[in-house]
Amino acid sequence: MEKNFRNLISITDLSIEEIDHLIDVANDIVENPDEYIDICKGKKLATLFFEPSTRTRLSFEAAMLELGGSVLGFAGASSSSAAKGESVSDTVETVGCYADIIAMRHPKEGAPMVASRRTTVPIINAGDGGHFHPTQTLTDLLTIKRKKGELGNITLGLCGDLKFGRTVHSLIEAMLRYDNVKFVLIAPEELRVPEYIREELRKSGADWKEVESMEEVMHELDVLYMTRVQRERFFNEEDYARLKDTYILDLEKLETAKEDLTIMHPLPRVNEISVKVDDDPRACYFYQALCGKHIRMALILNLLGIK
Repeated sequence: MEKNFRNLISITDLSIEEIDHLIDVANDIVENPDEYIDICKGKKLATLFFEPSTRTRLSFEAAMLELGGSVLGFAGASSSSAAKGESVSDTVETVGCYADIIAMRHPKEGAPMVASRRTTVPIINAGDGGHFHPTQTLTDLLTIKRKKGELGNITLGLCGDLKFGRTVHSLIEAMLRYDNVKFVLIAPEELRVPEYIREELRKSGADWKEVESMEEVMHELDVLYMTRVQRERFFNEEDYARLKDTYILDLEKLETAKEDLTIMHPLPRVNEISVKVDDDPRACYFYQALCGKHIRMALILNLLGIK
């Protein structure tokens, strides 16, 4: 069956022009909210979350509700037929009978791609294991664009779990497409970016380096993207316990930072950013969460073909 709709599985599914268009629509939603109140009336979003989520699931639901649509779905595999052994493909094909668009999170890499082969409605990858998280990347791009005015000509520091952090992998892939972006990868040796990301950096000819000390590069950064060490991605508790407190951003570490540094974090945080940083005007992670709602509103409209 030929499909007359698009899915979003990876950020590379979107061209730079399409990303710029989504950012423009997200900004228009903020400037002209009344024009979007009932634009998705009669449309339904299904949120199929096979692993826990707060921000991503709720921002998708808030996005659809603010567009005038409705929401159905589940927030854990145990509350779906997956607990009975149903395949992801069968779940998605069934839910396509009830909804107009699907947002799906799954702990296994590649699950949304498998599901996209059977879906009868647009499907959005809301995170698959340590692989991709394209709507978080769109959120990050919107945040950077709003704070810096452009998506090129910046030094971007990424700190923490760069091995399992799907937000980091997607953001690097996206930012490689913009001009004059320098990447500073801050991680212990055990949590450095996977080889395939390193290979993409090499092939692109980008300016990049790997360091272990946050302090030695802080003064260089225009954007600092913090991540947590993810307990759920580790195979043993001993390794997690050894690495979980490797990097903790506090006010002392920010003493050498630029006055207009943008501090980001996909959340949730554990203790990798001190709560004392929250009142610093450079802290943008809660604003980033708000951007997530706006860009997901734009994406829903785009995939549903609503102008």
